[in-house]
Amino acid sequence: MFTIDTHTHIIPKHIPDFTKKFGYGNFIQLDHHAPGRAWMMQGDKRFREIVENCWDAEVRIKEMAEHKADMQVICTIPVMFSYDAKPDDCLEISQFLNDDIANTVNQYPDKFIGLATVPMQDTKLAVQELERCMSIGFKGVQIGSNVNNINLGEPQFHDFWAACERTNAAILVHPWQMMGQEHMTKYWLPWLVGMPAEISRAICSMIFGGIFEKFPKLKVCFAHGGGSFLPTISRIEHGWECRPDLVAIDNEFNPKKYLGKFWVDSHVCDHKMLQYIIDLVGADKVVQGSDYPFPLGEAVPGTLVREAPLSDNEKTIIMGTAAKAWLSL
Repeated sequence: MFTIDTHTHIIPKHIPDFTKKFGYGNFIQLDHHAPGRAWMMQGDKRFREIVENCWDAEVRIKEMAEHKADMQVICTIPVMFSYDAKPDDCLEISQFLNDDIANTVNQYPDKFIGLATVPMQDTKLAVQELERCMSIGFKGVQIGSNVNNINLGEPQFHDFWAACERTNAAILVHPWQMMGQEHMTKYWLPWLVGMPAEISRAICSMIFGGIFEKFPKLKVCFAHGGGSFLPTISRIEHGWECRPDLVAIDNEFNPKKYLGKFWVDSHVCDHKMLQYIIDLVGADKVVQGSDYPFPLGEAVPGTLVREAPLSDNEKTIIMGTAAKAWLSL
């Protein structure tokens, strides 16, 4: 079956020293300390070790063949968002990253689909870069689950959502800067606990902020199966019912109204959970997404769906058809 892996990350092999150029911050640098291996460095701290499949398109294509993936949607690693930078500096970083993705897509157009990154801390600049990227062949944009702890449902982002509608941009919302992470540094808890909560935070803020009412043509996909939103949707609904004075102040509609109005990826690590999200949003709103090439991603992209007790039709939809609709292919 035709397979599109909608959730993969990529980074340029060589990154300018933005910390030196801008004169502040700890922007990511790569320390290529061994053949095919590099440390992502934040100042003098090691953030993560990556290998050549994170930057080498030909290595990725070889591994895609092994994983039976026909295409990958490629986007930057969230730590590169740089929303805490000065807006013009973030724009420069975004343009550098986006141009690298564009080069990869242009070199292998039958293998890669690009999602841009934009300076969300400045809506005008975010719209500017979104429009530039959509004009050169990108299919959409990846954004964080919050912007410097400002929720996505806030009015300051309305012009950005309007631009996404106008350009027909697919949107991937990815967790980052997990709330409370400074209080749970042990046991990798920001990734295990914070990430699912961040996605629920993003979905709830967009629903209760009325974003899907104001911008009904948005094509939004939430990473990691929608995080903890779908497993707790009935609690969220109950809160809307019992305390509308707190919950329903900007949007009168039941949050369950929006099930099936957005996409989620399939990276939920469990067949029963995969079936659960299909039951809630429909197979046509679930897209194959692996979080390749990172350890917390799917070990062999596509395996969860291929080995799930689903019908062949459901598998075909999730592995490719749903992504084509989200990406307007």
